[in-house]
Amino acid sequence: MYCLTTLIAYVTDAIFGEFCFVRHPVVWMGDFIGWYERRFYRASRLAGAGLAVSLLVVVMLLSLPLTLLPFWVQGIVASMFLAHRMLHDSVHEAIGQREKVAMLVSRDTQSLSQSDLNKALVETYAENLSDGVIAPLFYLLFFGVPGVALYKAINTLDSMVGYRTKRYENFGRFSAKLDDLVNWIPARLTAVMVLFLCGNRDFMKLRDFAKGHKSPNAGYPISAVALCYGLKLGGDTPYHGKMVAKPWFGDGKEEILKEDVVQVLQMRRRVDILLVAFLLVCVIFV
Repeated sequence: MYCLTTLIAYVTDAIFGEFCFVRHPVVWMGDFIGWYERRFYRASRLAGAGLAVSLLVVVMLLSLPLTLLPFWVQGIVASMFLAHRMLHDSVHEAIGQREKVAMLVSRDTQSLSQSDLNKALVETYAENLSDGVIAPLFYLLFFGVPGVALYKAINTLDSMVGYRTKRYENFGRFSAKLDDLVNWIPARLTAVMVLFLCGNRDFMKLRDFAKGHKSPNAGYPISAVALCYGLKLGGDTPYHGKMVAKPWFGDGKEEILKEDVVQVLQMRRRVDILLVAFLLVCVIFV
């Protein structure tokens, strides 16, 4: 386990956030995906699998030499794959700002009420707490820099081609399924962590709500946040000009206020304390 490297990475991200003076590795991954799609796109699963495999091979070849660097350098590099500070700050800055909400979510925001905009922010924070924090932390802890780099490559593939649209239904299927696989454990760890932090032990209710989501993973952190803060998330949501039927997550109030978003974001401090404490124990005893 890479306990000290992971601790350095998490603390670095918490203090400094994104390194604006460095081109982010995820941007390079996105460039590769865009290049491959322009050159080799076919509406087939084989072509999509070729994209995923080729990106993962490139990322592996580029990340393996980093394991020869001192552990503290690896930690600083790995911090670029964590995004808790950026996630928190982005959601906080978008409160009450329809245009900024639109930049964070894939749903149509023009027709959303203020409550629905707030709900979108809560769901975004909850889901990305898993994808952007716990999942990369998990793979960094167990597999080092190559592990977290490969995870972010898979996550980037899913975010760019893993859609159920005419163009990506086949081309992005492999990437979407791979993303489901690597997020299975982190999504559930995130949900358990959230319930632990708010003193909620209703794991059966969590499971019942979470399994209603079309994703095998996203429903868990969303449901956990809803249960902890007495909210009712989900429900019918507009995407690409169409109203998509979605189940409800949680059995609390439907009217989501700005104060509710702020309260959810305040969870960041407790998450940071818990994870740093866990990693310190890992460093000392493992």
